[in-house]
Amino acid sequence: MLVAQDAYDSSDLPQGSVVGIGNFDGVHRGQCAILERVVARARELRVAAAVVTFDPHPLAVLRPEQAPLAITTQAQKERLLSEAGIAVMLVVRFTREFSRTPARQFVREFLWGRLRACEIHVGESFTFGYRREGTFEMLRGLGEELGFTACGVPEVMLRGERISSTRIRRAIVEGRVDDAAEMLGRHFCITGAVVRGDRMGKRLGWPTINVAAEHKLLPADGVYASRVRLPSFPGGFDCATNIGTRPTVYENYQRVVESHILDFKSDVYGQRVELSFHKRLREERIFPTVMDLSAQIGRDVEATREYFSRRRLEQEPPPAG
Repeated sequence: MLVAQDAYDSSDLPQGSVVGIGNFDGVHRGQCAILERVVARARELRVAAAVVTFDPHPLAVLRPEQAPLAITTQAQKERLLSEAGIAVMLVVRFTREFSRTPARQFVREFLWGRLRACEIHVGESFTFGYRREGTFEMLRGLGEELGFTACGVPEVMLRGERISSTRIRRAIVEGRVDDAAEMLGRHFCITGAVVRGDRMGKRLGWPTINVAAEHKLLPADGVYASRVRLPSFPGGFDCATNIGTRPTVYENYQRVVESHILDFKSDVYGQRVELSFHKRLREERIFPTVMDLSAQIGRDVEATREYFSRRRLEQEPPPAG
């Protein structure tokens, strides 16, 4: 996938594409509905499938105190867009100056003047431009005037409520990672390097890897059935992951992400891993003694093993008969 940074100020951009527009944080099921339309139409017309996205999030510039935490890193977003079939990612740098760009100017000068987009696909509730004056209806009208087609993609609903990045973030911070997965279309993942900790897990009989998360958005404190992918090993491994401050053994300790990998003993310090969250097993709590904590970790490990065993059985095809 071609990634064009500072696309709004670039004069050397691919033209004639089918274009989707959005922030695409999370690349969730609602956004994938737009991407699927873009990719399908690009194949039919034999042109490139492109997206226009914005960095940073507009609120990070306009109202920093209200800026949402990103669901995906930039690297994750690029990978997910590429896997969806997008050939060109056009990144528009969102600044205060850019925020004052009128919607009609954005369409005339950029989407049409520089990109010559043949089709533009957006969510039906999409707004853009200075003071969010631009709407899908405006975009469609400008398309009729200038010579491109604007298409509105219906919202994707789940249990009577539209799927949105805001709804997914709320599920993650509340620890409802299975609900987040249903909306994302995949499990929520964080990435980060394995760093040296205080070896408390090993002293308790349950060695762990400590992940220095690249994400600021993390699930609620507690214990999770998780999967970890390591660059030096094929596939992935089941693990029991704790997020929290470990109040049984420390006071006012920093928040950590640590995982006990089931049936695994190799040294992976320094490796950059991907950790996916499948199910919250319990909240973080204080135990009377470290021995009680160790016993509970053992139960958490068994609960993780049972969870993944059950999931694999559910996914097995029925026997032929």
